[in-house]
Amino acid sequence: MRKVKKKEKVYFPDPKFHEPLVTRFVNHLMKNGKKNIAYNIFYNAMDKIDIIKEKEEKSALEIWKEGLKNVMPHVEVRNRRIGGSNIQIPVPISSNNKITKAMKLLIASASTRNEKTMAHKLAYETWDAFHEQGEAVKRKENIHKMAEANKAFSHFRF
Repeated sequence: MRKVKKKEKVYFPDPKFHEPLVTRFVNHLMKNGKKNIAYNIFYNAMDKIDIIKEKEEKSALEIWKEGLKNVMPHVEVRNRRIGGSNIQIPVPISSNNKITKAMKLLIASASTRNEKTMAHKLAYETWDAFHEQGEAVKRKENIHKMAEANKAFSHFRF
């Protein structure tokens, strides 16, 4: 084979929740190698979710995981040059890339919100994603709509 499969990266569990998925999220949240600040932002967001949940019996981490699952796209469109024109072809996403795209969508849409701190932005965006609303879910639905609109070209898969 020409392409060599990448080795799956192993993430160590985070200090508070002992969850490797949290470490992976914090790595995407981190800027300029400041991991402790990224951890503080995430943990403060989880504390804020604990405060804003009223009658919800789920923990903040379960709400975050559910919100992440609601933001996860299943297909994407990729450009391919066929017969002198560029065509967008819908392609299913691998499970590892689904998680990565969901994390990046959640972080990007949280950073555009109008709350004061990033922890508040992340908490409210996660809360909205848990309830299947908010900017991150809209972006996911846009990705799915693009794939649905170009479904006719799906036989050109890579």
